[in-house]
Amino acid sequence: MPAALSDYRAALGTPGAAAPVCASVLGRFPIAMHSLATLLYVREVHGSYAVAGAVSAALLVGTAVGTVVQGRVLDRLGPTRPMLVLVAVYLLCVTGLVLSIESRAALPLTVAVAVVTGLATPAFEGSSRALWSDLTPPGPRREAAYTYEAISLEIFFIMGPALAAVLVVATPWPGTALVVAATAEIVGTTWFALTAAVRRRSARIRAERADGSLPVEAGLLGVFRRPGLRTVALASLGFGLVAGTAEVGVIAATAFAGSPAAGGVLLSLWSVVSVLTGVLYGMRPWPRPLHLRLPVLLAGFAVLVTAMGLVSPLGSLVLLAVVMTAAGALITPQVTAHSLGVEQTAPAGSATEAFNWMVMAAVLGVSVGQALSGVMIDLVGPGGYAAGGALGLLVAGLLWLRRGSVADTEARVVAAGSPV
Repeated sequence: MPAALSDYRAALGTPGAAAPVCASVLGRFPIAMHSLATLLYVREVHGSYAVAGAVSAALLVGTAVGTVVQGRVLDRLGPTRPMLVLVAVYLLCVTGLVLSIESRAALPLTVAVAVVTGLATPAFEGSSRALWSDLTPPGPRREAAYTYEAISLEIFFIMGPALAAVLVVATPWPGTALVVAATAEIVGTTWFALTAAVRRRSARIRAERADGSLPVEAGLLGVFRRPGLRTVALASLGFGLVAGTAEVGVIAATAFAGSPAAGGVLLSLWSVVSVLTGVLYGMRPWPRPLHLRLPVLLAGFAVLVTAMGLVSPLGSLVLLAVVMTAAGALITPQVTAHSLGVEQTAPAGSATEAFNWMVMAAVLGVSVGQALSGVMIDLVGPGGYAAGGALGLLVAGLLWLRRGSVADTEARVVAAGSPV
C-alpha cells in the first residue's frame, strides 16, 4: 500500500526515533557543504580555481571511497564503535587540512590530506536509513520513513552549498564554512552513535555476526556484486549527474538574465517543490513497479532539465522557474525509489553498505555533472547544461535495459509477501 500522511507521523513518532532523527539532521547537513566550502576556502587562500578544484576533487574522491568502506565496517560491527573512532580520526584530519591550506603547503601534500579527510568523513547516511528497518515494520510506514530520508538529503544537498557560499563571503575568515561543516559532522555523528536505538542495533549486529546468523558478503565489491543493486546505483548516478548539471546551470542562467541572486531563490524553490511533491508522490507512486519507476522517473527528470537548458538562453526567469518547478517534482520520488531499491536488492545485514553505494554514486554523479555543466556553459553559453539532461536520458535508457535485474528481486519480495 502507498504511504499516507498518518504513516509519516507514525514513522517520525516511533518510540526511539526522535533522538537519531535529530542527530542525523545535524550530522548530514554538511554532506553537500564540504566540497564547496573547501573549494572556496582554497580559492581565497591560493587565488587559483585550478588548485581549489584539485583539492575539492580529492576530498570528493576520498569521501566516495570512504563511504563504501565505512558502510561495510558498520554492517559488520554495528554503527556505534566505528562512528566514534571515525569522529576522532576525522577531527585530526580536518584540522590537518585547515593547517595545510593556511600554510599554503605544496599542492601534492594538501591533495593527500584532502583524500584522507574524505576517507575519514563519517558517512552515516546509510546507518540512518538502515535504522528504520529496526524502528518500523515493512510497508507504508517504512516507505514513509524512507521518503523522509530522501527529503532531508535533498534539502541539505540544496541548502549546504548555499550556506557554504554565504559563510565564505560574509565572514572575515574564508575557512569558516569548512569549520562549521566539520563541527556539525562531529557533533551530529557522535550524538547519533550514542542514541539508545543505535546502540541497540550495534549490539544486535555484533551478536548475530558472532553466532553466524547474519552472513557476510565477501570479496572486494561486497554487495555491489548483486546485479539489481548495481542497477539501483546506476539510477542514483544518473540522478546525481542530471541534478549536478542543473545546479550549476541555474546559477549561470540567472547571471545571464542579469539577476545572479535569483539562482539561490530558484534552487530553494526547487527544494520546497521537491519536499511537497515527495510526500504526495509517496501516497500514489507511479509507475508502481519499482523496476519501471527507476528509468521512467530519471527519464522525466532528464527531459525537464534539458528543457531548462533550452529555455535558459531566452533570459526569462519566469519561464525557467515554471520548467524548473516541474523538474523539482521528480527529485524526492527518485531518491525514495533508490532507498526502496536498496531494501529489495541488498542481502540481509548489508543495508548500510548497500545504501552507501547509492550515496557514493550520487556524489560522483553530482561531481561529474557540475564539471560537465561548467565546461558546456563556457563553450556554448547558459544553455549548455542541457547536455547533462541529454546524458541523463542515455542513463535512463541503460536502466530500462537493465530493469529485469530489479524485476527479479521485486518478484521475490512480492512472493515472500512483503509490500513493495
